[in-house]
Amino acid sequence: MSAREQAQWTRTRLGRGGPRLDLLTARFDKHVYAPHAHEEFTIGVCVGGVESIDYRGGRIRTCPGSIIVLEPGEMHTGGPATPIAGYAYLALYADPTLVTDGTRGGLPHFREPLLDDPELAKALRAAHIDIVRRPDPLEVECRLPWLLTALARRHSTARPASDTVPGATRIAHTVRDRLTDDLTTPPSLTSLAAELGLSRYQLLRAFRTAMGVPPYAWLAQYRVARARALLESGLRPGEVAALVGFADQAHLTRWFRRVLGVTPAAYRASVARAA
Repeated sequence: MSAREQAQWTRTRLGRGGPRLDLLTARFDKHVYAPHAHEEFTIGVCVGGVESIDYRGGRIRTCPGSIIVLEPGEMHTGGPATPIAGYAYLALYADPTLVTDGTRGGLPHFREPLLDDPELAKALRAAHIDIVRRPDPLEVECRLPWLLTALARRHSTARPASDTVPGATRIAHTVRDRLTDDLTTPPSLTSLAAELGLSRYQLLRAFRTAMGVPPYAWLAQYRVARARALLESGLRPGEVAALVGFADQAHLTRWFRRVLGVTPAAYRASVARAA
């Protein structure tokens, strides 16, 4: 495959020990897919060029920012729309049960496979890029099902389930305490939801309502606070990352800068000078 013909697969999991989920990052100039189908929903975002897809007896042409949804078992092809320009896209392959979170009425059906939803396309693209860079199971389980629920609610035949979750604050505090108790190996949202007699969507809705952020973002900020204290004690960033549950120093650095605006190394040096 040439430098201009690139495809990278990333496999991650929905929560610790949870089911697998595959993501694809692709850039092609000439590649044309043979007719094929997937067992999962294929949800893609075009990020460059124009792709031509034969689907349901017609032809679809994507453009940057468009979302494409191909349903399980449906044959399709894909290739460059013109002989002089390629195409690039990000895709995830979602088990049908993921697309039913937060909806009623059975498996969602997308009458139109090509969707114009800039806000959702931007969110799907950002989540895809972040997860490929660091496939953290809790982040995957918080971000992707939430976005797939939005996709099904906005663009499919599915009806939205109720967003009212009684006792949201109590639920959120219970989840928060479990996450802090298992800082380095947090439980999956699916297991926590089962313990509380909820669906994963209900748990996510309750937590976001009460805490203002999803569980993975709250946990990352809590880890940063713990890391800050350890850095002040003299430990190095590489040591601190493992102690507070980040995958590595780069993962710690990314969140430390998001929350505090500086790198862990710079923070450690500044507090050392002030001591």
